[in-house]
Amino acid sequence: MTTKQATHTVTTAATIKAYADKVSADIQQGKAMLEQLEAKAKAKRAESEIAAINRLKAANQTIEQKVQELKSAHESHVPTAKAEIDAQIASFKSAIEDLGTKIKAQFGQK
Repeated sequence: MTTKQATHTVTTAATIKAYADKVSADIQQGKAMLEQLEAKAKAKRAESEIAAINRLKAANQTIEQKVQELKSAHESHVPTAKAEIDAQIASFKSAIEDLGTKIKAQFGQK
């Protein structure tokens, strides 16, 4: 491996790590929001909301798995993998916000 190739590989690895760290922070934030929503839904015995939360938890696990796969992905696949993860995170966050709005509307702010 030439010095140029080694430098590029290290740079790519650092970029992937930084991206994975950012995504992990987003995932943790989403988990925290889900836990709050789940507590409200369980307190009100809101079965459909609890089912939606469980689906979001599964989506969260899928995102985490894709981030792990990204860490070992070939350099040529990184942009596509990142785009897929970004889209899934956007959908995940949107679904959490929508569910939060629904739960607040149904059960109030308490």
